[in-house]
Amino acid sequence: MAIESAILLAFATSVILVLVTGIDAGDIAIYWGQNSDEGTLAETCATGSYDFVNLAFLPTFGNGQTPMINLAGHCDPYSNGCTNLSSDIKSCQAQGIKVILSLGGGAGSYFLASSDDARRVAAYLWNNFLGGQSASRPFGDAILDRIDFDIEGGTNQHWDDLAKYLSSYNQRSRKVYLTVAPQCPFPDAWVGVPLKLAFLTMFGYNSITTLNANTQMVILQTLKMHGSNGLQMFLLPASPEATGSGFIPESDLISQVLPTIRGSAKYGGVMLWSRYYDDQTGYSSAIKNYV
Repeated sequence: MAIESAILLAFATSVILVLVTGIDAGDIAIYWGQNSDEGTLAETCATGSYDFVNLAFLPTFGNGQTPMINLAGHCDPYSNGCTNLSSDIKSCQAQGIKVILSLGGGAGSYFLASSDDARRVAAYLWNNFLGGQSASRPFGDAILDRIDFDIEGGTNQHWDDLAKYLSSYNQRSRKVYLTVAPQCPFPDAWVGVPLKLAFLTMFGYNSITTLNANTQMVILQTLKMHGSNGLQMFLLPASPEATGSGFIPESDLISQVLPTIRGSAKYGGVMLWSRYYDDQTGYSSAIKNYV
């Protein structure tokens, strides 16, 4: 679909920042939602391959727009059809898998017009996806575990406000965990400021053209950046078809990259784009025992 193509193109220089506090290093995370041939969310979690699943994406929000999710052919949000995912989300969570809503993506209509706009979006996210209450929750009564900022367009204004307002809900019954997906190079042109709010990094995805000792050192140094105290993940395309360049064969990842980055205290595991491509190649299965 058109939105999938645009998202894959935008991910060509993407670096994912994922908050993974409270877990051991060596987890695998996956993006799900932008290919109707990737299987259901419940099937994705039932593979036993993943510790985190990012639902991609909420690409419409802010500036007075009615927020709208887009999960390709998985469900129709216009007819309230995505509430059927509630049981899948709960099934994933029952297996200990964290389910995250990813904001933005490479295609869509989103930006924050003001601090007040950010406050309204934060309230919407809390009431419709997190621990609040609403009569029109897109995923029914399922409560997601985190919010991911994958901001690749719009403006670079007020994302720090959105993070601040979301964090203000920490005093409620559920803690709000946030992740962010900055573009390379650092600081990100869109969300450079929120990176200072102790978001945790995941580095990689198509910023690699050749795999050599210098590339491995860049990865390791990036894992040590930002002064973050939490764990960090390294993002990879799960197939050569998932990216324009930068695919690392499983054998190279296992023999060259992971031995280098696992030595970092910030290392938390690997994230893959996306479930569809991982299903085609079996990438996660090949690396699982080495991550």
